[in-house]
Amino acid sequence: MDQTQDLSGSRLAHAWAELQAHARDETPLDADAYRLAFADPEFLLRRETRGIRFQLEMLKPDLAQHEQGIENTIVVFGSARFPAPEQANEALKQAEESGDQAALALAKRHLRNAHYYDQARLFARLVAGHSNACPPAERLFICTGGGPGIMEAANRGAQEMGAPTVGLNIVLPHEQSSNPYVSHSLNFKFHYFALRKMHFMMRAKALLAFPGGFGTLDELFEVITLVQTRKARPVPIILFGSEYWKRLFNFEVMLEEGAISPEDLKLFQYVDDPQVAWDSIKRFYKL
Repeated sequence: MDQTQDLSGSRLAHAWAELQAHARDETPLDADAYRLAFADPEFLLRRETRGIRFQLEMLKPDLAQHEQGIENTIVVFGSARFPAPEQANEALKQAEESGDQAALALAKRHLRNAHYYDQARLFARLVAGHSNACPPAERLFICTGGGPGIMEAANRGAQEMGAPTVGLNIVLPHEQSSNPYVSHSLNFKFHYFALRKMHFMMRAKALLAFPGGFGTLDELFEVITLVQTRKARPVPIILFGSEYWKRLFNFEVMLEEGAISPEDLKLFQYVDDPQVAWDSIKRFYKL
C-alpha cells in the first residue's frame, strides 16, 4: 500500500476522463450500453429520464449560487425588445436616412420605450450601491432572465457598480442569447420554463416588473399567484411604469366581478421612479 490517495479526489475520474476525451477529440457520444448511465447523453435525454433532468436543472444553479454567496435577490423582469437609448437613437438615425416608413415607425417606438432601459439600469445601480456596503449575508443581488432589453439594463447597472449579477437564461428557438453584463459564474441556461421560474422565486426578496410581453406577464402573475395563495412569502411586487400597466390591465373589473378580493389589490404597487421603487423595498425590509 505504497500509493497514497487524495481524500478530496473524485470517485468519478474514469467517467469524467471519458467525457473530456470525447469533447477534446470532437467525437460524438453515441448511445453505448456499456457506458456509465450518468455519462451517457443519449440515455439522459430520453423521455423517461425527464425527472432526472428536472432535478439537475434544480440543483446546478442552486448549488452554484449558494457557493458564491447569492442568497437574496431582487428579480427584474421586462421586455427583451426595449433597447438602450444609444441603440434607439442610432436606429432612428438610420431609419430617417433610409426613408423606410415602417422602419421609421418602429425606430420611434423603440426610442419611446428606451427610457425604461435607463430606469432599470439606474434601479440596479441603487440596489448594488447599497449592497456593496453590507455584510455578505445581507447583500441583495440583481437577478434577471439574462437576456437583452430590460434584463440587460438591470444586469448592466449592477455590473457597473462592481456587484455580481445573476442571469437565468432560457433556450428559445428565436431568442435569446445571454447579455454581456451577467457575471460569468452566475450565467445559467435552462431548458424548462417551470424550473427557471422556480429559481426566480427561491431567492427573491422583491420583484420589479417593467413593461413587457407574454414572458413578463407569465412570470409576474406566477409570483402574484404564489403570494396570494400563500405558497410563497410576501415580497414587494412592483409594477414599474404605471401608464403601461394600467392601460394593459383593469384589475378593478376582477374585483367588481368577485374574481379577486379587495386585499389582493394590495399585493402589488405601481411605481414610476427607480428611487421610489428602491425606497419601497427598503421600507418593507427596514433597511
